[in-house]
Amino acid sequence: MRQLLYISSAVRGAAVDMAAIVGQSIRNNRRVGVTGLLWGDGKRFLQVLEGEDAAVQTTFDRIAADPRHRGIVVLHDRTIGGREFGEWSMVSRGPLDSADAFDDRMRAVLAGASPAVRGTFEGLVAARRAA
Repeated sequence: MRQLLYISSAVRGAAVDMAAIVGQSIRNNRRVGVTGLLWGDGKRFLQVLEGEDAAVQTTFDRIAADPRHRGIVVLHDRTIGGREFGEWSMVSRGPLDSADAFDDRMRAVLAGASPAVRGTFEGLVAARRAA
């Protein structure tokens, strides 16, 4: 099982519809057995993908080709013994979720993640709150 964590930034002026992105991600990921967590605030995206190696690679290649974001940086790409995010097709912030409510829900989902992954997401949350 492979886990890939990346961060990217939205292209200036790009229309970022998180609900549409999440909906499409869920459909695409479900077909190939990829799960994970997507955090986005309309300016930055942090996502972890988990699944079989080829499925994660195909998914990441599709994401990397998306013109709505830039500056994609892979923070880690590693083999894991099992899914750290369970069978979630994609966890994300819904249109009615407050940022704080989503951050709290995300922390619960991150409880089973490795310290490095959990720390990366929690660091981004802390930076958002400090801004």
